[in-house]
Amino acid sequence: MTVDPVSQQVRFDRELIDRYDRSGPRYTSYPTAPHFHEGFGPQQFQDEVAASATRDPHRPLSLYVHIPFCDTVCYYCGCNRTVTPDRSRAARYLEYLLRETVQVGNLFQRHRRVVQLHLGGGTPTYLTGEQLSRLMAGIADHFSLEEPDRREFGIEVDPREMPPGTVATLGRIGFNRLSIGVQDLDPRVQKAVNRVQPEILTRRVMAEARDNGFQSINLDLIYGLPLQTADSFSRTLEQVVRNLNPDRLAVFNYAHLPQYFSPQRRINAADLPSPDEKLRILERTIHFLTGAGYVYVGMDHFAKPGDELAVSQRQGRLHRNFQGYTTHAECDLVGLGTTAISQVGESYAQNVKDLETYYRRIDAGELAVFRGLQLSRDDIIRRETIMRLICDFQLDRQRLGDRLGIDFDRYFQAERPILERMVAEGLLEEAGSLLRVTPAGRLLIRNICMAFDWYLANAAQTKTFSRTI
Repeated sequence: MTVDPVSQQVRFDRELIDRYDRSGPRYTSYPTAPHFHEGFGPQQFQDEVAASATRDPHRPLSLYVHIPFCDTVCYYCGCNRTVTPDRSRAARYLEYLLRETVQVGNLFQRHRRVVQLHLGGGTPTYLTGEQLSRLMAGIADHFSLEEPDRREFGIEVDPREMPPGTVATLGRIGFNRLSIGVQDLDPRVQKAVNRVQPEILTRRVMAEARDNGFQSINLDLIYGLPLQTADSFSRTLEQVVRNLNPDRLAVFNYAHLPQYFSPQRRINAADLPSPDEKLRILERTIHFLTGAGYVYVGMDHFAKPGDELAVSQRQGRLHRNFQGYTTHAECDLVGLGTTAISQVGESYAQNVKDLETYYRRIDAGELAVFRGLQLSRDDIIRRETIMRLICDFQLDRQRLGDRLGIDFDRYFQAERPILERMVAEGLLEEAGSLLRVTPAGRLLIRNICMAFDWYLANAAQTKTFSRTI
């Protein structure tokens, strides 16, 4: 299905934003991770891998590899990571990660090609070039990797961990996409969050990536950090577009939750921008980036019109998983390393989070999976509904109903009053069987998806979600 270009527009509507200002999931999965349980373990994961192979023995794979180490702590961080200057800890982790690669690779028996691979963290470039080369060689030994010109292999990088020549090494061992953490270019903000990263460092890494043929470069920014204002963040955006010119930008909303993330306790809450100032930052960000030619893909993401994300969205092929938006909806996702999450067939499976527990599992010859979820028929129907809305910003109810074997309007009869209210308030519009998100509704796509989330209304909630806008 081709996405209507009108739906790729976005409009900042303060009245609607205030009306729908609440917390909610980011829908990197449905059901969301808080509903995973320990009744789904290694055996259930193996069973689902076998069932997926039976259904489609040639279904491609997407690998996610988690590297949990960082040299220094960024005060805003809410990721699962281990902060240590002791690099020997990474060497030990690598040995176990390679052993897990053998275990998991044997389940797939090299029958299915890896078309997408992503290293995240933590800081993957905490590993040396030699260690990264060993990791990639180990993956190639136990998985069938797609040909270089047909694969998307990306890595998250920290320019502070990348001496000259690092990017060339990454290219030689198979990576062709970079995601670079920047957050803000204002030195005052960088100091306040303990991430001092001069622009010249980022510019050098990006230039090396261009020189080495990297096909797509993403930059991560965060708004809502201490000492930020609409004016200061606008200057950062101007510098980013003028001097760095990334293919993609992820502009995340900082959620200050020091009760959950101990590094955030080092941030002076009095220095944080007010809610009104954060909204001004967001409004200016949208106006500036769309005015500079970027497409609002959704959920904090912007891309140039020719970038694969924007193209995939126009073609109705965009997908979303635990790494965010992706162009490979056809893949099973396989996670390696601590905390990594797999999405294989009709299940989710997550690895243990603690390093020592991870090591004990691998030493015992066991898979590192400790919890997960087998999806019900209802989960699958609602997941596909949410996925199409959050990726396409429109939904053909007739087509989706035919594909899933349901009468869509009858199946979601209980949700109908909520959808009618959203139509009346300008978040949605109906045209026959097409339910389309309006330009003003795009910023509130999480709220729209929440209307279809059975668990929000019917299951116990133990997690505090971030604000939807």
